[in-house]
Amino acid sequence: MSPELARQLFAYDAWANRRSLEACATLTPEQFTKDLGSSFPSIRDTLAHIVGAQFVWLERFHGRVPAGLLPPADFPDLATLTARSNQLQQGLTEYVGTLSSESLAGAFEYQDLKGRTHNNLRWQALQHLANHGTYHRGQIATLLRQIGVKPISTDLIAFYRERAAAAAQ
Repeated sequence: MSPELARQLFAYDAWANRRSLEACATLTPEQFTKDLGSSFPSIRDTLAHIVGAQFVWLERFHGRVPAGLLPPADFPDLATLTARSNQLQQGLTEYVGTLSSESLAGAFEYQDLKGRTHNNLRWQALQHLANHGTYHRGQIATLLRQIGVKPISTDLIAFYRERAAAAAQ
């Protein structure tokens, strides 16, 4: 993975996360926290999982060992969750912006949340994190449909089309 591709991947991730959060803007507090019987009980909990994973991986990328994911209860509303998401996305964007081809191809050792040590190439960990977000944003789209709310597209091709249109102006 080249540094440019890593930057594009996380620009997409930030864009897609913003769109998922925007799709939730009209939800009532009850809809936001309603148990819908998915991998994570609610839309809030699924969004909190995405944010929590970003927190954990950003900590790992900086050589720290996080104790765990961020608890969904830390996010009583969409505004709180959006603020934390924006903060973490900024941190990831800054981190990815510092990476060279050599650092992306280099080994990356970290501990998982059970204390086990793993060693992957840095680009693999980054690609995993972006892919993880894509998977859970798909779940959010399904959960929104279950409560009668239209999700916003977070398809990668939509991101590329939007960027191309903006560049053409």
